[in-house]
Amino acid sequence: MFLIAGPCAIESREIVMQTAATLKEVCDRLGVQLYFKSSFDKANRTSPSARGVGMEQGLAILKEVKETYGLPILTDVHESWQCAKVAEVADVLQIPAFLARQTDLLEAAAKTGRIVNVKKGQFMAPWDMRGAIAKIEATRREAGIWLTERGSSFGYGNLIVDMTSLVKMREYGYPVVFDATHSVQQPSNQAGVTGGNREMVPHLIRAAVAVGVDGLFLEVHPQPEKAISDAANQVRLSDVETILKQALAIDQLVRNA
Repeated sequence: MFLIAGPCAIESREIVMQTAATLKEVCDRLGVQLYFKSSFDKANRTSPSARGVGMEQGLAILKEVKETYGLPILTDVHESWQCAKVAEVADVLQIPAFLARQTDLLEAAAKTGRIVNVKKGQFMAPWDMRGAIAKIEATRREAGIWLTERGSSFGYGNLIVDMTSLVKMREYGYPVVFDATHSVQQPSNQAGVTGGNREMVPHLIRAAVAVGVDGLFLEVHPQPEKAISDAANQVRLSDVETILKQALAIDQLVRNA
């Protein structure tokens, strides 16, 4: 079981490097493959607010993480023209949930030859992901694809996780990832700002790993309450090791059953 983790947005070089160093230590100790994730631009925020450092500076920081710690990099792309440039640094291009049906973006990501991680839209059923898979496969026959569950809209300002979605998406033959921190979001429930409940993250992770997943996705920050994005649902950096140990214990039990 691999881990995708890092701060939601690239706020500064210092926070990114601190988080990467600690995550690498933890994952090396536990024998977990880490893909470092942070976004250079949060282009799909509810209201006009801080979006990150931008592509040029963000890719430079992610490249430093890669070279310093030897970590593979995952980051978001929002527009087709970004894909080739981002692929010069990133090992995995992530398609945000709101863009999971954008054909041009999926095709441009596939053309780079990198792994494409498609986050299932909050508005999509798990079987709808077959369309995203088909678009990527049609562009690149031997495509590397990951499918990520991040919760589904349940009325206004709330998400739920249907654990059977993980089972269904695994039938399509590609690794399935559970995004625990986005799954506890409470979209736009705080006067135009997305809230969340990080206390529920460990519980959902235990449930998802018991059902069966190939990877976990965690937004992680040294001081989540000060984060510019997803402050309410990012996991505290100091809590990651405990959460991972529990997940690994359950994963081992499931795989040995």
